[in-house]
Amino acid sequence: MARQIIVRRTRRSPGRSLFLTVVLACLILWVVGLFMFAETIPRKPTTISGRTDAIVVLTGGSQRLETGLELLANNRGKRLFVSGVHRGVDVTGLLRAYEQAPDRTRCCLDIGHDAANTDGNARETAEWMRKNAFESLRLVTASYHMPRALLEFRDAMPDDQVIPHPVFPPHVRIDEWWRWPGTAALVVGEYNKFLVAWARIATRSAWEAAKFW
Repeated sequence: MARQIIVRRTRRSPGRSLFLTVVLACLILWVVGLFMFAETIPRKPTTISGRTDAIVVLTGGSQRLETGLELLANNRGKRLFVSGVHRGVDVTGLLRAYEQAPDRTRCCLDIGHDAANTDGNARETAEWMRKNAFESLRLVTASYHMPRALLEFRDAMPDDQVIPHPVFPPHVRIDEWWRWPGTAALVVGEYNKFLVAWARIATRSAWEAAKFW
């Protein structure tokens, strides 16, 4: 009986070793990918000038709407679209909340209420862009959110020009982010969401290609 137990343990060990090797390899790849992802987060304001058809603001963080309104006031786009606004919030109230002049800006601002996440922001904006026959936009969101936002928007609007315009929340320390627990948790969370979005888009693209052939 003792010999049988020893034999069984010996037979299981190669499988366990393989499993641990695979887990360790996946962990190493995840960590390497995390630092590569962190390097794609903008550290400086955009230097891309020029006027786009649209300015698009994704709600959910500080400085975003203020930046979008400033860009609109400086004639950097024809219209401003704010995506992901909670239902019940109107244009006038939104502008007053940010101490803007509603009568002067209301004509060139639209609000989207249907988006609940970044994928929804992209699809909602794509529909709005088509309705207005726009082909270029300046995307305003937080710097740490920009890589995932660009992935979703360029997937939803592959033929349109998307110019990133990051804003930099003061509580987010991207330089040496691993030293700051709050920022590190934020970057790790965004990285995991980016991987999920990338996998979803890649799987859909592969499925569509397989159906074509």
